[in-house]
Amino acid sequence: MAQAEPLYPVPVEEPNAPEDWLQPFRDVRAVTEQLCSPLETEDYVIQSMDDVSPPKWHLAHVTWFFETFLLKPYLRGYVPLNDAYDHLFNSYYETHGDPFPRPRRGILSRPTVAEIYRYRHYVDEAMGLLLSNPPAEHSRTIAERACLGIHHEQQHQELLVMDIKHILAQNPLRPAYTNRLQTPPPRHPVAMGWYPYEGGVVSVGVEPDGEEFSFDNEQPAHRQYLEPFELATRPVTNQEFVHFIEQGGYRDPALWLSDGWNLARQEGWEAPLYWRQEGTQWWHYTLRGWCPIDPDAPVCHVSFYEADAFARWAGERLPTEAEWEHAATHTPNRHGNFLDSGYLQPVGTRVRHDFDKRRPGQLLGDVWEWTGSAYRPYPGFRALSGSLGEYNGKFMSGQMVLRGGCCATPASHIRPTYRNFFPPSARWAFSGFRLAREARQ
Repeated sequence: MAQAEPLYPVPVEEPNAPEDWLQPFRDVRAVTEQLCSPLETEDYVIQSMDDVSPPKWHLAHVTWFFETFLLKPYLRGYVPLNDAYDHLFNSYYETHGDPFPRPRRGILSRPTVAEIYRYRHYVDEAMGLLLSNPPAEHSRTIAERACLGIHHEQQHQELLVMDIKHILAQNPLRPAYTNRLQTPPPRHPVAMGWYPYEGGVVSVGVEPDGEEFSFDNEQPAHRQYLEPFELATRPVTNQEFVHFIEQGGYRDPALWLSDGWNLARQEGWEAPLYWRQEGTQWWHYTLRGWCPIDPDAPVCHVSFYEADAFARWAGERLPTEAEWEHAATHTPNRHGNFLDSGYLQPVGTRVRHDFDKRRPGQLLGDVWEWTGSAYRPYPGFRALSGSLGEYNGKFMSGQMVLRGGCCATPASHIRPTYRNFFPPSARWAFSGFRLAREARQ
């Protein structure tokens, strides 16, 4: 995972022909298995909390997706390897069938890991047949669903990294995921600056019939009015978050939203997830194992509540998702620390190479950035038809929007319009934040 280029080429423009998706399909499937290759068999079966899925479940579910939405309806004569898998590996598609309960995925010792890999390869072979020789009358639909399935598997590649980290972090042995991760080059502290935006009427989102792929929740493009605002030129760092801790940020209810304060007290939050203080040194668990925090790297594994409390402590706020997208769309730099970098953790900046220090940088990669916007449909939103309509739209309640991708996101998967979402309490994602404020005269 040391390449400067994406690990695998997913076409930017959405091709019409299913044959064009055969190689991207094979590439994305190989990367998923590559991510699992450092695991021991025992690692594949653990579910460390309800929101985490065992790695072998991820391997099976993304396979189920291709089988359910492509092979069964469009490959003549296709016979499932095991009919029971339709129940076991359906995530949340209630209109399709009866999903196996998410909190109980960790009790499934069978099918075995070996059987799951057999299932993957069985479906891969069938997908090769379908994409190589699609029925002409369904060619367009097959191409569209193959594209969606590939992007769906990319999402699960990120989830795999998140979940593997949470699983291994529960172990008192503090095991490393692998000792073959890339070492970041030397980084230098960058003072936080502010970049002004004039505001006005801006375009947010993308058109449904655009040439480039987008999920339905990014659609349609629409107008929003923004008051003049300023955006921090980089995310909040570990060192800045340490200052928040040391100055009583976790002990002052005036900084917190009510439900966040109650949850922080109930769960005993005193620092970001995976952090621990030994003497005067803060340490955190990473996929390399137990390490001192990098003071200049973006803070990570914080909830929306913690991000919001920090912003209030700093006298600022979180950006809205429209402000964030407007800034990202008009910032020239598109380089970032993604899954392809091979670090699998956020890193600090190199001023000369990463971005112009006078403009916002690190908008893409390193950490998903919490915004102050609730996850709701855009004006004119239309979900996909059939069971695929459950992909995004059914979750548009009780969630907050995050933007920009992270160190576990495939580079070819992200774009400025991408809307990620989690409950405000979520901490196991690679989530951080940057500050915003109203424009100053």
